[in-house]
Amino acid sequence: MIPYGRQNITQADIDAVVEVLTSDFLTQGPVVPRFEQALASYVGAKHALAVNSATSALHIACLALGLGKGDYLWTSPITFVASANCALYCGASIDFVDIDPKTYNICPRLLEEKLIEANRNGCLPKVVVIVHLCGQPCDMKKIRELGERFDFRIVEDASHAVGGKYSGEFIGSCHYSDITVFSFHPVKIITTAEGGMALTNDDELAEKLSLLRSHGVTRDTSLMTHEPDGAWYYQQVDLGFNYRMTELQAALGVSQLKRLDSFVRRRHELAARYNELLSDLPLTTPWQHPDSYSGYHLYVIRLQLSKLQNSHRQVFDSLREQGIGVNLHYIPIHTQPYYRRMGFCKGDFPEAERYYSEAISLPIFQDMTDEQQNQVISALREALKV
Repeated sequence: MIPYGRQNITQADIDAVVEVLTSDFLTQGPVVPRFEQALASYVGAKHALAVNSATSALHIACLALGLGKGDYLWTSPITFVASANCALYCGASIDFVDIDPKTYNICPRLLEEKLIEANRNGCLPKVVVIVHLCGQPCDMKKIRELGERFDFRIVEDASHAVGGKYSGEFIGSCHYSDITVFSFHPVKIITTAEGGMALTNDDELAEKLSLLRSHGVTRDTSLMTHEPDGAWYYQQVDLGFNYRMTELQAALGVSQLKRLDSFVRRRHELAARYNELLSDLPLTTPWQHPDSYSGYHLYVIRLQLSKLQNSHRQVFDSLREQGIGVNLHYIPIHTQPYYRRMGFCKGDFPEAERYYSEAISLPIFQDMTDEQQNQVISALREALKV
């Protein structure tokens, strides 16, 4: 089976982890801050806070921005459920903005229209989570302008996008957002086995994120209510969580980060080759905005079903039967049973639902060979009966 994504692990990665295993620190030590500093320097952000997952990063990002009961968070319906669940963790309410039919990201025009209506009704969002689907960045200039106009905070869910760029700047620089979140799950562009990162240029937000990821506990005397009782002393000054990244994970991250540029270059080569070799088939290949340089975490095609004899499901099943580990990213969140119980219905976000009825994620990963890609294309031709 050719998977849709796969990690790249080298002897250098293994050696880095073994070095930590034989050191004095397995959980908290010098390697976590080394990874944070390396990634912050890479993307051009002031602060980077490593955590145990991107879901944790989204949660504490929302808390740091003051999201709570009575507030609204908006996001895209085409993303993993974590992008919306983070609102509910904070006691806030959730709503969605439909996607752009070309980028599959949140549509700036529809966002503006919904904000105008929400402003009239007195229910503007406090936070908007912008998802860079597949690694292609959203229209951040327009979204930042809307954020300033309608007074909402911006979190970039860049789980798919480490190594990508927007308008020549690395995603994660937080030039247009308050906080950016990365994921290092094994199928992502670089991995720490599990793990995530929250980046910001705001000193106060960085301080809050740091507290929230570690029980709300600090040894920083400037944050304490009185002088320490001794060298052993710490204070819990907030209610936080055990969301910390381990030294083992960070060691893998430091090693992987050295190959990030080459990983993204190879993904671009594979995407360009897909674009060329699929150009005669009844499907739509991913469109790329000229201001973007995608991380290409995913390569999503959309079937032109009116030109096909087989259904969406039949094409998908045929590919799986032929040993091609395709997937579908994602099921629209508003159609999930948990969210339907909140009152969301099919038909609420029609472009997201059209996307879902046609989309298939083809395999793309940095170790993928041209021969494997040829197998995918041959199997796709068979599935499409062309």
